[in-house]
Amino acid sequence: MAPLSHHLRATLTLGLPLIGGMVAQAAIQLTDTVMVGWYGVIELAAVALASAYFHTIMIVGLGFGLAVTPLVAAAATNGDRTQVRRVTRMGLWIALIFSAAVMPLFWFSGAILLALGQEAEIARIGQDYLRIAGWAIAPAVLLGVFRGYLSALEHTRIVLWATLAGVVLNAGLNWVLIFGNLGFPELGVRGAAIASVGTQALICAILAAYSGLQRELRADTLFLRFWRPDREAMGEVFRLGWPISLTLLSETGLFIATNIMMGWIGPNELAAHGIAIQIASLTFMVHIGLSQAATVRVGRARGGADPLALRRASIAALIWSGAMVVATMTAFLALPELLIGAFLDPADPLRPVIIGIGVGLLAVAALFQLADAAQVMALGLLRGVQDTRVPMIYAVVSYWGVGVPAAYVFGFVLGWGGQGIWLGLVVGLALAGATMMTRFWRGQARVELRAMAG
Repeated sequence: MAPLSHHLRATLTLGLPLIGGMVAQAAIQLTDTVMVGWYGVIELAAVALASAYFHTIMIVGLGFGLAVTPLVAAAATNGDRTQVRRVTRMGLWIALIFSAAVMPLFWFSGAILLALGQEAEIARIGQDYLRIAGWAIAPAVLLGVFRGYLSALEHTRIVLWATLAGVVLNAGLNWVLIFGNLGFPELGVRGAAIASVGTQALICAILAAYSGLQRELRADTLFLRFWRPDREAMGEVFRLGWPISLTLLSETGLFIATNIMMGWIGPNELAAHGIAIQIASLTFMVHIGLSQAATVRVGRARGGADPLALRRASIAALIWSGAMVVATMTAFLALPELLIGAFLDPADPLRPVIIGIGVGLLAVAALFQLADAAQVMALGLLRGVQDTRVPMIYAVVSYWGVGVPAAYVFGFVLGWGGQGIWLGLVVGLALAGATMMTRFWRGQARVELRAMAG
């Protein structure tokens, strides 16, 4: 039996490219924000709103790509390449069906944004952006399936390199199309939308080409007779994927709710909140990458009916995540002014005010890191043993039944302001992490271990 040190190395080897890919994906979003912000304040507000709208829809579709990962990992461990092909191909089918179904939400987004109480000009610009950016939904969701397939087979470096290529293309297209450089017309937010479509299409095309042409993967023949439906495999992916989608949606909704609440307090608090969230999100990418690696490692142990490997793979992933939590908590508590100040113009008269607010938020974010890491790692472990429905219920109750009300009570009823809202986030995420970890170690994982031993 492989010792724990082997699993630590294997998890890090698998996880580092996934972490790099997630950080690169965050860099694409950061580039969009910065470059549209250079173009205009109103345009920045509209694109920020439209991007959140796009992300909320996209996150639902990505659940099916995450479902492909444990299914492929288990099948590959058993040497069943036919099943690998079946579930991956039907994951791609679901991604295409989903993308077609949600396109009207982008085309008629202006009316939806107005109905949500947004200003007419913001809604108009947002619709201009979304009518073009909506065409990125198909490649974005499809690449999620390819990423799940490749990660499960431990071909993760291509995911990193494809995403880095997307970072470069996105920055270049934004510079050319938003501002009208190199003789191109100045397109503003429409240029940013075109850049988003091009970026997602490039990453998807690279992963698709690699999946179809790489020597070890050609035998899976993912695209041979692609048009043939497979109802059994589609049902398997859908049953595992829809709870993941709703779990992701409920977590995204929690953060959207806190954004709205911070806006109720004031613009300075909202600005500090936005900076602190950017910092926390960047460190969170590490835990997402480790969570995806945990899904693969645990899924392979489950497929191979190896209870000791399942236990040690789980512990290894949690050790790496815990080490990252300690590092980020130390940075948030020791260097808050430096971290917040890096996002602000030294000449801005509001800089001291926003830094003061942000320092308080990062102090809460130290706790936030521990809670957020716990819940995302628990989700990754549970997906590895193909347990998604009960965690979905835990997520909805924790985020919306507890987290959002707690944020409101702490922030407004008790008058704790922005720090109170963030404490509500901590409570919701901590409850999700505790219940899901208990579910894994005392529930589903124990069932799996007993079944393997039997």
